[in-house]
Amino acid sequence: MTQPRAIGQALVRTKLRDGQSVLDDFRLSGASRVLFPRRRDHLEAVLLNTSGGLTGGDRFDTDIIAGRQSQMIVTTQAAERAYRSIDANAANVRTTLSVETGASLNWLPQETIIFEGAHLDRTLDISLAPDARFLMVEPMIFGRTAMGETIHDADIRDQITLRRDGRMLFADRFALTGDVQAHLDRPNIAGGARAMAALICAAPDADRFLAPLRDLLPATCGVSLIRDGLLFARLFAEDGHALRQTLIPALRLLRGTDLPRTWML
Repeated sequence: MTQPRAIGQALVRTKLRDGQSVLDDFRLSGASRVLFPRRRDHLEAVLLNTSGGLTGGDRFDTDIIAGRQSQMIVTTQAAERAYRSIDANAANVRTTLSVETGASLNWLPQETIIFEGAHLDRTLDISLAPDARFLMVEPMIFGRTAMGETIHDADIRDQITLRRDGRMLFADRFALTGDVQAHLDRPNIAGGARAMAALICAAPDADRFLAPLRDLLPATCGVSLIRDGLLFARLFAEDGHALRQTLIPALRLLRGTDLPRTWML
């Protein structure tokens, strides 16, 4: 019997009007929803998956465009959940982020929680104008340790690609297949961590954050200025709570202000 699949599409484009960042284009379909809390100095978009999670055969496509000189923050209403797939089909999540001349975008989704049997194929493509500013985090949790969950059978594939002015500056790829917990226990992979995050800061002055961020991060994390104007950090922690204990101060440092309200609920 064919199982129902969740399909969602979202497009959000901003522009600067009378000194304020406002919507320029907005489209939704399927299980994708976007909320807009009231803000004065920037536009904040909160993504929501009304299907309640991801499973095999689902497909979600999201396009975010920060128009010229505008400022936008994109987050999620809650953690995303990748549930067991009943067949070999993966849940496909495709996200495209574009930041135009003089614009700024913070991509700050909350955690993706991986459950036993999950099949997830996720792609994030980022395109920046020469002077655009961009901050990104992608946190992932492998099982809820408080519930005694361990992940022995899953297929997770994740790709992040960043280009500035059409030139590729960064590409991150990882795949965990089969006994995920056994992979994570290996010292050269995650050293027993059950939660991790990728953190990117792309800005002309990104180098000024290198020393203070290194001072902030514990030994399970690392940060490098991988090229002029591009800072990358990989964070590992024993569980989701410990990850947040490190991640929230790091994001506050890079943003110079607090996180979106949904992170604090």
